Amino acid sequence: MPRPPVGPFLPSRTPARAPRSRLVALAAGVAIPLALLASPASAQVLRRDGTLYYPPGVEVSRALTPIEREYLRRHPFQGGAADAVTPPPSGPIHCAAEYEPMEAIMVAWVGVHTGIIGQLGRWTTTTGNAEFHVMLNSAGSQSTANSTLVSAGANMSRVRYFVPTASLNTVWIRDYGPRYIYEGGCRGIIDHKYNRPRPADDVLPDYYGLQRRHAFYQLGLNGNQLIHGGGNYHLDAVNRGYATRLIVNENLGSPNFFTEPQVVSIWETYQGLQQTLFTPFPTSVDATQHLDMWMQVIADNKVVISDWPNNPGSTQDQICDSAAVFMAGRGYTVYRIPAFSIGSHFTFTNMVMCNDVVMVPSYSHSTVSPHNAAVVATLQAALPGKTIQQINCDSIIGQAGAIHCIVMHVPKHRGAPGAGGGLAPTAFVKAPVGGGAVPAGAPYQVRWISDDDVLVTSVDVEYSLNGGATWVPLAMWAPDTGAYTWNTPAVHANRARLRVTAWDAQGNAGSDESGSFRLGNPCYANCDDSTTAPALNVADFSCFLTAYASGDGYANCDSSTTAPILNVADFSCFLQSYAGGCP
Repeated sequence: MPRPPVGPFLPSRTPARAPRSRLVALAAGVAIPLALLASPASAQVLRRDGTLYYPPGVEVSRALTPIEREYLRRHPFQGGAADAVTPPPSGPIHCAAEYEPMEAIMVAWVGVHTGIIGQLGRWTTTTGNAEFHVMLNSAGSQSTANSTLVSAGANMSRVRYFVPTASLNTVWIRDYGPRYIYEGGCRGIIDHKYNRPRPADDVLPDYYGLQRRHAFYQLGLNGNQLIHGGGNYHLDAVNRGYATRLIVNENLGSPNFFTEPQVVSIWETYQGLQQTLFTPFPTSVDATQHLDMWMQVIADNKVVISDWPNNPGSTQDQICDSAAVFMAGRGYTVYRIPAFSIGSHFTFTNMVMCNDVVMVPSYSHSTVSPHNAAVVATLQAALPGKTIQQINCDSIIGQAGAIHCIVMHVPKHRGAPGAGGGLAPTAFVKAPVGGGAVPAGAPYQVRWISDDDVLVTSVDVEYSLNGGATWVPLAMWAPDTGAYTWNTPAVHANRARLRVTAWDAQGNAGSDESGSFRLGNPCYANCDDSTTAPALNVADFSCFLTAYASGDGYANCDSSTTAPILNVADFSCFLQSYAGGCP
């Protein structure tokens, strides 16, 4: 009987499972004492208070360990108060692709794979022309990290150290670190519930977001967080995202029961991406079932996908072949590079792109090493002008991951070059919004987000009653708290606006202003808010046409919400309003 096809839209029938070595009894439904599951290799220790302890400097697999799996059986994931689901971003969203301009590569310094991290630091800070953000478990480990990076040849002027409040559990920062979007011109973090019971890892995005003062959003629906491992995700810069159906399997349990359409909708709402889900590998091939172990998008129209020269026709080969056909049909040029399942999953797609450098794994295994040079040649042909640099991953690949798994990307700040040096801040006004209404003579909460390559030090808040022709100050050199209570004037205006200007320590400034909104209850047809008779005249037609041509929210007379927002119906609406006159 012919084997059924395996494609991106077929559901996975392979249940997630841990390595067989310690789960035979679990597979039979027999509960095992957690203490018996612990071993030096698994690294976790069960404390008397029932929490898991991760000894520093001890290697922990990227995949769920046996003790973690049994722990989760007894203690299913629950939402945390510190990471309660937030409303999604309200502004224009762009989810940053890894091949876009990067400010930094982030890593976790937990005492393992330090030689590989040193090489990542070297190439990131030199050819990659980016910063290297090192999360330390303690301030005392900085000297060791510093020595390692100096010896590796890193540009130390581009290395920044952070000491998170909670000591990190593992090195796999790709899976728990912050995923970035741009909201307007400002960077923001999209966070998820880490699909491992590693609490210190799970709160790193909270810590980093506070340090950088970046907007923070927690994925979820109906108060339940989306459970996820960040390595099971790739995207391009034209709003298309990819993952395996591991994400669906992870979120079927209580209390996070999300269907596949709900998972797709959550990602689209918070990250602005159209999602495609592929069938995951069997766990016998890859215990993580993460997409970054066999596919990476490297440009708007280019993708690298694994091929299996030693396993033709295998399940993983079918999955990759099917994905290659699908991606080619979507308009990508598909580049195939080899992968091998020989005790470990030897992958070359688990690479790190950073501006002008592409860091790719290499291996010494006798079956795999003959392909190192060919992989470089393929990537060089795919990415002319980039430097392809191999980093030996023998010491890490046995833990179900490689170099992409131990980095997180921090995209570059979008500010213009600052007159005082560096980049100017950016701001995005979240409330009020163009086309909306604000009561007159009453308190109103102005809200914004801001961003800078260093930090925003203060903001100016102003309003206008005439579409931005003149401005009235509300707060000058105010703290950048993201909110201000505006006691609105007791006047009526059709084209009120709000502006926030952010400043940094170098004296650079950047601003954003809302679209026009109605303050109080003005007569809509009196576009120019004139107070001399006749209030309605030809100037109002000119005012409306100007607003329409500029895309101003005032011109959305019929308050439509479907694209195109401004259309011929707004002209009819304005004419009817004009004909009706003003009270």
